[in-house]
Amino acid sequence: MKLWRITLVLAIAISAADLVSAAPDGKIVIAQGTDPSTLDMTNHQETPAANVGAQIFETLVERNETLQPVPGLAAELPRAISPTLWEIRLRKGIKFHNGEDFKAESVKFSIERLINPANKLRGAPRPNVLDRVEIQDSYTVRVHTTQPVPTFVKSLTLGGYSMYPPRAYADKDTAYISRNPIGTGPYKFVRWSKDEEIVLEANDNYWRGAPRIKDVVFRPIPDDSVRIAALQKGEIHLGVNIPPHLAGVIASHPRLFLSTAPSIRTIQLMFYTHQFDAEHRLVGVYAGPTADKRVRQAIVAAIDADELITRVLDGKAKRVATLLTSLHFGFDPSLVPPKHDLSRAKRLIAEAGFPNGIEITLNSPQGRYVRDKEVAEAVAGQLAKAGIKTSVRTYDFVTFVNNLTYLHKAGPVFLLGWGYPTADADGIYRPLFRSGSLFANYYNPEFDRLVDEARITMDEGKRLDLYHRLNKIWLEDAVAAPLYQQIDLYGLNKRLVWQARSDELIRAYDMALKP
Repeated sequence: MKLWRITLVLAIAISAADLVSAAPDGKIVIAQGTDPSTLDMTNHQETPAANVGAQIFETLVERNETLQPVPGLAAELPRAISPTLWEIRLRKGIKFHNGEDFKAESVKFSIERLINPANKLRGAPRPNVLDRVEIQDSYTVRVHTTQPVPTFVKSLTLGGYSMYPPRAYADKDTAYISRNPIGTGPYKFVRWSKDEEIVLEANDNYWRGAPRIKDVVFRPIPDDSVRIAALQKGEIHLGVNIPPHLAGVIASHPRLFLSTAPSIRTIQLMFYTHQFDAEHRLVGVYAGPTADKRVRQAIVAAIDADELITRVLDGKAKRVATLLTSLHFGFDPSLVPPKHDLSRAKRLIAEAGFPNGIEITLNSPQGRYVRDKEVAEAVAGQLAKAGIKTSVRTYDFVTFVNNLTYLHKAGPVFLLGWGYPTADADGIYRPLFRSGSLFANYYNPEFDRLVDEARITMDEGKRLDLYHRLNKIWLEDAVAAPLYQQIDLYGLNKRLVWQARSDELIRAYDMALKP
């Protein structure tokens, strides 16, 4: 028996060694719903770009499969010296794709470039509470903050904190970096044919060991049916956002399978209550009907989210009370989703001074989220029953974010999916609703005050209480209309070994191809 066990252990060890030492081989094609707007990880807040970037760039801290922070380029998790000082020890012997050594100067350059207000980077923390990076030695840095940051370690997992080569990127702008991405990751950039494909090749000298797959291609395929047809024909190996009503086509196909995960992403309608300029500065009250809370409450009451889930999403989504799922810190299980009440919606519209109803525009991306266009159109139909005549306008995602949402021109209502990878309420309320933030079109001094207080509260119990208070203000003020929590559906070729994650991260390094 002992000899059998020894033989088995040796066989496993030899097999694992062969897997690590084997040269990268094969090619996979991954189809997302849209092309990235940039490959500069510091200048966006969007998953399609983050997924491409995750092959090339790395962060000091990563998230494991259960979304818990684990060391990445850091040798261990950051250590708090004081509430405003963190020490980070780095792994040694790591190189960027251009041959530069990854050292303390890389961390200082990357973080200070990100937080420099002159750079106006869209991935920068807003408002910024990081002060500076102090180099202790070649492999140790200390990060100074202007206030306590309870989410500091979680934040370092975000793509905006990707580590960049300081010599190659010195004095380079975001356009240059987007065209010339250089990281420490398992794949190197080869080329980007806009709206066609992004081609990557294995980094044979990757510090964790060479990837198992040699070539990785990302293709944007906005149309769901085209994406599924490409899977069926074997043109792609992985397709994101499989429409729920077509999931059976994938599941029953002899060469395909479904991989699913409950997502941290929720889908919602975002309201304009106030107008901000392109620099995210408050201009004043929004010149439209959604400035009136009663109109926002009416829209929330007019939406039948259960019907959306059943008829548009084939039951593959979950109701939510706020934008926090059970996976999020700050979630309050005592809250219930808004009730569909058509008579209340009509009454509120009349009380707001619109006895004959109102007309609004609902802006939505197409091809970014699961059946996003269809969801927007179904919502418009529901709103019409309450006297809210709704025109739906759809855009490709890059146009949607660059020309509308980032510039605060998506009012009065727009559809947005949000799945901040830290799974913390700070990543919901701050970027989406705290005035002065990238996506915020809402201004409430008390709401801002509580968001800011939660952001510096190191005591987890007190911080949880603050978010529960914020949840209730958010619901009462109808800051947005929560629709549902997304259940992510991926279609895969059976040759591909991979399991979906709740944070939507796709890493080819985690994949393998069967013979």
